[in-house]
Amino acid sequence: MNSLLLTGGRVIDPANKFDAIADVLILDGKISAIGAKLPAPTGAERLDAKGKIVSPGLIDLHVHLREPGQTAKETIASGTAAAARGGFTSVVCMPNTAPAIDNAGTVALIHERAAREGIVNVFVTGAITKGIAGEEMAPIGGLKKAGVVAITDDGHCVQNNDLMRRACEYAKMFDLPLFDHCQDYSFVTDGVMHEGYWSTALGLRGWPAAGEEMIVARNILLAELTGAKIHCQHLSAAGSVALIRAAKKRGVPISGEACPHHFTLTDAAVAGSDKFWSNDGKLLAKSQPGKLPAWPQYDTNFKMNPPLRSARDREAILEGLADGTIDILCSDHAPHCDFEKEVEFDYAPFGITGLETELALALMQLVHTKRISLTDMIAKFTINPARLLKLNKGTLGIGADADVTVFDPEQEWVFNRDDSASKSKNNPFFGWTLKGKAAATIVAGKSVLVERPDQVAV
Repeated sequence: MNSLLLTGGRVIDPANKFDAIADVLILDGKISAIGAKLPAPTGAERLDAKGKIVSPGLIDLHVHLREPGQTAKETIASGTAAAARGGFTSVVCMPNTAPAIDNAGTVALIHERAAREGIVNVFVTGAITKGIAGEEMAPIGGLKKAGVVAITDDGHCVQNNDLMRRACEYAKMFDLPLFDHCQDYSFVTDGVMHEGYWSTALGLRGWPAAGEEMIVARNILLAELTGAKIHCQHLSAAGSVALIRAAKKRGVPISGEACPHHFTLTDAAVAGSDKFWSNDGKLLAKSQPGKLPAWPQYDTNFKMNPPLRSARDREAILEGLADGTIDILCSDHAPHCDFEKEVEFDYAPFGITGLETELALALMQLVHTKRISLTDMIAKFTINPARLLKLNKGTLGIGADADVTVFDPEQEWVFNRDDSASKSKNNPFFGWTLKGKAAATIVAGKSVLVERPDQVAV
């Protein structure tokens, strides 16, 4: 019998409302017991968690693993290694690969490769439309039978409202949540950064926040009409938060997620500033906490979709996280090759990596600033995404899968480029002094934490 005893840690399990100093006993990949000073079975491996937090394994429901077809950027092996380093025991991969995950065969391929090469749990989403082209609905029933946990055209947004309605009806029929990348193409057009003071000052094409808010409003109407569960991805705009807050109060089955870059940075970062500015250019506050490096202007590592927005938008995201309007945290881990990002800002692809930094940034911006409790933050990384996707994860209940994250919320460390396990290095937080770090990532009772990228076979 394989056994592992975690001793002396502060065990926080929001799903079971448990928060106490306790030991956790794992037997044959399952949680066997939680309590004070548990006896260790003969031959049990021990892990001293004193002074650390022991939580259910963290789940990131928005990750681009780039396989199949884009393995120069990331692979299942390297992406799951980055997840393990960040403290994540489960990731949900997006379908905008090459080819897109729009049929049962591609779903089976990813499941097979994840079982062989992945070191954390990999769950798969299927496309809403064939080829993520937004023109013809994908075989949603077949995707469900193949094992997808949600459908989404992430990276793209279905613009045809009637097609989206039919997709919602099918999603409800097959009991799948529908994730949506909220972007009105006719309004956003060719914008590359948030439309405001800094886009004007830098001479870059603006991307209005209303381009996101319009689709969020549409999704609320469709969720209300069809009863489908619609989840709005990577929220960035104040209006989006206000719309979802009001809809939730009416009982509409709508939800949203936030990424650390949207509640840590503002569009001023594109101008090379480490300060938060309002839309009229007035200084609001210097970013805290963390020792920040000097940033160059037009750094494409600050180019993401949706874009970094104003200080007002950032504050609204933080408020939405604090009051429960936004109940899920994730990374939108989007790796790109160096040569793709090392071009003019207009031509660089959108997206940054995030699996290795999101836990620390969430702690720094939400918990250490006392905006939310540690328990609430853990819930947004564990039981909340698990419930949305109906996964048997996100809990330390007796008999549950022994997916466990042990982390030190006070540990300070510098995120260096050479230490990243991801194949891609498009991250704006290199050189930051971060606070909070995973100490152990345990999947099915086995430690999979990768400390150095040279330990990863890719």
